[in-house]
Amino acid sequence: MKGLLLLHHGCEDVEALATRGLLKRSGLDIDTATFEDTLEIKTSFGLRVKSDAFAKDLSSDDYDFLVIPGGPYVARNVDEDTEIKALATDFTEQGKLVAAICAGPRFLGQAGLLDGKTYTAFTGSDKDAPKGHYHPEKKAITDGSLITARGAGAVYEFAYHIVAYLKGDDAADELLESILH
Repeated sequence: MKGLLLLHHGCEDVEALATRGLLKRSGLDIDTATFEDTLEIKTSFGLRVKSDAFAKDLSSDDYDFLVIPGGPYVARNVDEDTEIKALATDFTEQGKLVAAICAGPRFLGQAGLLDGKTYTAFTGSDKDAPKGHYHPEKKAITDGSLITARGAGAVYEFAYHIVAYLKGDDAADELLESILH
C-alpha cells in the first residue's frame, strides 16, 4: 500500500508529521507532495520540511490512499482551492481511501464528498458539509472510504483508523502497542 500525504505552508506539524511517522511505523509506504511552488514547506509552527514531490507531477493511479492534514493554511485556501478538492474527488471516485484531519475535512465538505457521510472535524468545519452528519465528540470516524479526525489531539486515533482500513485491526492494534499508547 502506498499513500500520498499533502504538505502546504501552514500545515499543522503534528497532523502532518506524526501521521506520516505513524503510518511509516506501521509499514505503509507514504510520499509527501505539495501544490505550493516550492518543495520546502514551512509548517504552522515554523519547521521547514521538504516535500518529496510536486503534486502536479504525480498521478493518483500510483497511490492507494490520500491524507490531508489540517492547519491554518486550510482557512486561507479552502474557498479558492480547486487542486486539493479535485485530487480528493479523484481518489474517492476510484474507491480509494481519503483521510483528512482537523480542518482538512473542509476540502471534502466543499467538494460534496461528506454529503450523507458521518464525519468529524475541527470545531466549525461542519459549515462546509451541511449535508453530512457531524459528530464533534468523536476523535476519528471511518465512513466507507473516508476517514476524518477532529484535530491534533486525535492523531493516534486517526492513524489507527487508516491502518485498520488498509491493513486490518490487528495491524492497527500492533501500531498502538509499538508506541506504548
